[in-house]
Amino acid sequence: MDIELEEKRRRVRELQAEFAKRGDVLGWFEALYKKAAGDNDVIPWADLEPNKYFKAWAESTGLKGDGRNALVVGCGLGDDAKYLYDLGFKVTAFDISPTAIEWAKQLYGDTDIAFETCDLFKPFRGRLGAFDFVLEIYTIQPLPLEMRPKVVDAIAAFVAESGRLVVVTRGRDDDTEPDELPWPMSRRDLSRFEQNGLKQTDFVEMLPDEEDEPPRFVVEYVRKGQNN
Repeated sequence: MDIELEEKRRRVRELQAEFAKRGDVLGWFEALYKKAAGDNDVIPWADLEPNKYFKAWAESTGLKGDGRNALVVGCGLGDDAKYLYDLGFKVTAFDISPTAIEWAKQLYGDTDIAFETCDLFKPFRGRLGAFDFVLEIYTIQPLPLEMRPKVVDAIAAFVAESGRLVVVTRGRDDDTEPDELPWPMSRRDLSRFEQNGLKQTDFVEMLPDEEDEPPRFVVEYVRKGQNN
């Protein structure tokens, strides 16, 4: 176990619990980025590199952007958005934290990635059904379990007809109850995407390098269109 990483996660759990007691289940994201004060080492998931599980999947499938419109949900500091940009996508990326978005703009200001502050549940006009490729990595897990169906529905709504969605998440069995933040997703949880008109086209389970860590699921979906 990485003791330093676990200590960061413990502090994040405390912050999340503090805001949850106030009835504010989303405010802790901005508080965390503000508290970091430009030090990405404070944030457990901000390693300034694209997610290694998504990168491995992208390389194995030969993912290319070819100028398609892509959206990164809950982009944080923008590392995954930059990776998609380098693959040839036209990228929009949003996060609920204004501090995270300004930080991402500083890091990747030499690109034309559209970094936006946005609430997942209050998307900008014209965004729904507008993206050929949608990427969600670890943004569902830290939100309260009772919100999970609503979160899945909101993410699925961004995918255009015949567009694709890739989800990267910590995984668990259907009969295993998640006990602490971040709460892993099960296949049953993920099936909600199919209730939103998406068809699962790939499911890869990857084992993490770290001990005592759950497996990662990398799941691809396609929006059913006239030709699929």
